[in-house]
Amino acid sequence: MEAIELIEQYYQKGWTDGLPVVPPNENAIKQMLAAAGLNGGDVVAEISLRNTKITAEKIAINAVMAGCLPEYLPVVISAVKGLSHEKFGYHGPATSTGGASIVVIVNGPVAQKLKINSKDNVFGPGCRANMTIGRAIRLLMMNTINTRPGILDRSTLGSPGKISFCFAENERDSAWEALHVERGFAKETSTTTVFAAESAIQVYNQLSNNPEPLLISMADAIANLGSKNIVGQQQVVLVIAGEHMQIMKKCEWSKAKVREFVFAHATRTLAELKKAGRLPGAIEPGDESKLRHAVLDARDLILVSAGGKVGSFSACLPGWGTKNGTQSVTTMIELSQ
Repeated sequence: MEAIELIEQYYQKGWTDGLPVVPPNENAIKQMLAAAGLNGGDVVAEISLRNTKITAEKIAINAVMAGCLPEYLPVVISAVKGLSHEKFGYHGPATSTGGASIVVIVNGPVAQKLKINSKDNVFGPGCRANMTIGRAIRLLMMNTINTRPGILDRSTLGSPGKISFCFAENERDSAWEALHVERGFAKETSTTTVFAAESAIQVYNQLSNNPEPLLISMADAIANLGSKNIVGQQQVVLVIAGEHMQIMKKCEWSKAKVREFVFAHATRTLAELKKAGRLPGAIEPGDESKLRHAVLDARDLILVSAGGKVGSFSACLPGWGTKNGTQSVTTMIELSQ
């Protein structure tokens, strides 16, 4: 059977994400498994609420279908381990009407080795590693855990990030220590961090020469009246791009200082939230001055460097649900010798 016929067959069986897939043959699957030093039957992860064991072979098959190169498989496996972690709480973000994307942030030397994009057009098309690693995660969710639209995936709107959302941190141009180092890993270790996010909010601020006005813009983005965060108070990823990162460097603002500032300004009054129907009940005395923060703690603001050097843009990735429902998880990438 020719490839085009196989692709059409996979469409009919519902094994695709809506885009054509690479038909996996035995040789391609073997190459994938060899790159990760695994046997097909090895159990890599388990989604307990779905009563599903995820084997290396299942991951390899979906990675081939997504268009991954074999050397990408250890990154995919690391992300799958993150998805299955109890703290990530797979079932909630994967099945909610909120339509969370699974964001995969790659840190460490493997990002440069595999040419995972951390710079221009970092959330967009054009980079095989970013697109296929993220896509492999989604195909695995659909084909192995049955997280399919209209079945377990009950997203009201969804987002393009549910096809693929993978990028590397731009550690070289950052003013700060990398995310994985901040979380206790050695700089020379490679990791993935998985995070359940709503759609990205792009923040444009071209007039600021100091951090304060820029960060007020970011705080407003995550505390808007329609946001999930202002009610759920979930973690948020703040992606600081080139020109904005240079401002942080010039003014010597640390991660801790940025967090405290954004935490203090990402607020709404209880009266505003009740008027907008985001909190129940009538407005009571004192509600005009009582504040609700977009996150429970300043440490719930996850700061990473990524994006192009040119352009006064950064981004916020608001979290899905609540911290009780899901939290970001960072997992080491185990590279085969």
